[in-house]
Amino acid sequence: MLLLVHLMAILLCRSQAALQVSISLNKVELSVGESKFFICTAIGDPVRLEWYNPQGERIQPSKRMALHTEMSRSRLIIYNAIIEDAGIYRCQASDTNGHTAEASVVLEIYQRLTFRDVQSPQEFRHGETAEVICDVISSPVPEVVWYYQGREITDEHHSRFKVLANNSLQIHRMTKADEGVYRCEASVEARGEIDFVDIAVVVNVPPVLSVTQQSFNATADYQESVTFTCITSGSPDPVITWHRKGLQLEPSDQYILSRLEGGRGMLTIRNIRQGDGGFYYCKATNKAGSQEKELFLKVFIQPHITQLKNVTAVESNAAMITCVAEGEPLPDISWRRASDGRTFVDGDKSQDGRFEVRGRHGKSVLTIASVKLADLGRFDCEALSRIGGHQKSMFLDIEYIPKFLTNHIIHYSWEGNPVNISCDVMSNPPAILLWRKEHFTIPAEGTANTRVHNGMGKSVLEVTPMSDRDFGRYNCTARNNIGIRYQEFILAQADVPSNPYSVRLSAVSQRLATVTFMKPDSHGGVPISYYLVQYKEVGLQDWRDVRSHSVQRSKINGGITIPNTTYEVRVAAVNGKGQGEFSHMETFQTLPIREPSPPAVHGQRGMGKAYKLGLVKQDDGGMPIVEYIVKYKTDKEEQWMTKLVPGSNDFATLQPLQWNTRYEVEITARNVKGLSEPTFYQFFMPQKPDITAESLFSGLGLGAVVGLGLGALLLLLVLVDVSCFFLRHCGLLMCITRSLCSKKTATSGKGKEMEEGKAAYLKLPLKEENGKESLKPDTIEIKLHGDRSIHTKPDDSKA
Repeated sequence: MLLLVHLMAILLCRSQAALQVSISLNKVELSVGESKFFICTAIGDPVRLEWYNPQGERIQPSKRMALHTEMSRSRLIIYNAIIEDAGIYRCQASDTNGHTAEASVVLEIYQRLTFRDVQSPQEFRHGETAEVICDVISSPVPEVVWYYQGREITDEHHSRFKVLANNSLQIHRMTKADEGVYRCEASVEARGEIDFVDIAVVVNVPPVLSVTQQSFNATADYQESVTFTCITSGSPDPVITWHRKGLQLEPSDQYILSRLEGGRGMLTIRNIRQGDGGFYYCKATNKAGSQEKELFLKVFIQPHITQLKNVTAVESNAAMITCVAEGEPLPDISWRRASDGRTFVDGDKSQDGRFEVRGRHGKSVLTIASVKLADLGRFDCEALSRIGGHQKSMFLDIEYIPKFLTNHIIHYSWEGNPVNISCDVMSNPPAILLWRKEHFTIPAEGTANTRVHNGMGKSVLEVTPMSDRDFGRYNCTARNNIGIRYQEFILAQADVPSNPYSVRLSAVSQRLATVTFMKPDSHGGVPISYYLVQYKEVGLQDWRDVRSHSVQRSKINGGITIPNTTYEVRVAAVNGKGQGEFSHMETFQTLPIREPSPPAVHGQRGMGKAYKLGLVKQDDGGMPIVEYIVKYKTDKEEQWMTKLVPGSNDFATLQPLQWNTRYEVEITARNVKGLSEPTFYQFFMPQKPDITAESLFSGLGLGAVVGLGLGALLLLLVLVDVSCFFLRHCGLLMCITRSLCSKKTATSGKGKEMEEGKAAYLKLPLKEENGKESLKPDTIEIKLHGDRSIHTKPDDSKA
């Protein structure tokens, strides 16, 4: 073909000898992407030089093709050649005569071995069919061979591997063991050209998630925490995220997110609250995919009563009390009436049918039909679950029509005497009280002879009757928004009481008589103030009065009556209106004077060797007791000892007595008439007590014993100081004395102090010659004075 082109050029040159064209190169081989230029030279007188491409089109300058023409010379430049640029390029010259001449050059373009955009590493998902791409081009088409771990990959040895027509390597059921570096080698035998590229193949394994525990329980508002744990594996290492309600959780004070070795991810929820319950999701993600696991947090919530209000109901109507509580699990609701402690639960109905409880989904309704005043008060609602309980209280207030509390509807008075008519009302809400007399409403400020005093639930009408028309019926009206009630009162004219009857005399003595009687049949409408008892000696005219404020009993005492005398007595009742008629007159005679009755005696141990006899005066025979004659002796002696006790005394003390001895006592009362019969009494003196240190301190506590010890020590120190003062003229007391008495002479001061310091008081019991203690005086008081004299004084403390 090249020879044919050359022969045509020679023939063309011969035909046009005057115009000749030549190109610097006849044939050129160029690889794709290279650049080349060609020079066309014309001989003769050309006026135009033009280049034509293989398609016969005149070449116009462009980015990849440039033309530079100068007279008889033209240069064609081809930049970055491509396969489509191959072919015959012609250079044509023209002269002024219209003659043309041309030359041509053959451009052959080939593709060198080129790996186009081969990625490394190339990543694939575990288990899928992978295609490792090795995009290599050349012309002619290259031969491609794949190598793995230094060995050529062939279909014979690797059933899962296959080299595709596009030179890619196909791997079926990709595993992690297939991961590594693969070599793609391409060669062009015609040119002896060879090249390769190493491709790293990475096998990504999708995440695999597992949880150690899927469900958790917690109690809200107890500062509790819960930790979820997810364990994941995969390649590359999955990223663990936590989600709730479609949102990814971020680290915060409440949510603590942590990642440990071994693919462990943890979510800690702190300070669990009511809203934290529900589903949480652990999600593991890598390039191969993602997987998530569901975890559930069950939040138990302490019961809490959210709705309970005080209720006001109208008596005889129905009342509905609602208690709403929340909690997880939902609590059971019960009711308790505080007045009697009675409880009601869901489904309960009282025997009388008035109380019924219905509840559902945390709401309980206590219905009380025909409400009574006894239902007034506090009701407790308690919500209880296995988590805990909550209690609240409400108050059931009952409104009712006014109720009158006064049963005293008839009042008595007389002209000029004020009387209070009280209208006491119980009502809710408080009632307004009005007074009426017949059809006339008494104003709140009162009238000339009436006054109204209003208080809480009470109105007092003060009436001072002036004439008969002020007596009669008065009406009290009580009104509130529930209703209205009326109560009628009667003001009647009072009268003096009727006469007492059945007058009797009892307990008549020398100077005392007791009058008993039956109260009058009529008190005249007003209370009896007192009873007037009148008495006088038979035959005399002047009555003596005794007022009796006790009921149906009066005493006429000895300051008025005379012994052995006959008297007449009568009784009248007196009320505010005046004195009623006297009763039937009765007669009685006082007793003559006689010896007194024997006294009653009771005894008790005295201090030490003494015994105290209590004397209870009985009937004195009409004259005062002058004295009690007390005789006593031991049960082994014949001789009586006598002690006289004034009649005004109510006890006698016997002392000194012998230990471990039984005594007999004879007591006689005497008045001016004579002696009573004796009263006999016996008592026993116990063993002499054994006073030891153990008995003294056995009843004392440790503190008391220590206190006594310190007191004794202090007393000892004082005694030593006093002894030093008198005997050796030293010590604390000596220092004080010298400072206070520094102006006095030492001799006179010292002598006086010693005399005073030696004074002492002794009380010694006197003994008779036989060793027995004498009765009088009980003790002798002895006082030592500075002049060495001794004074004795009987103890006059004895009776």
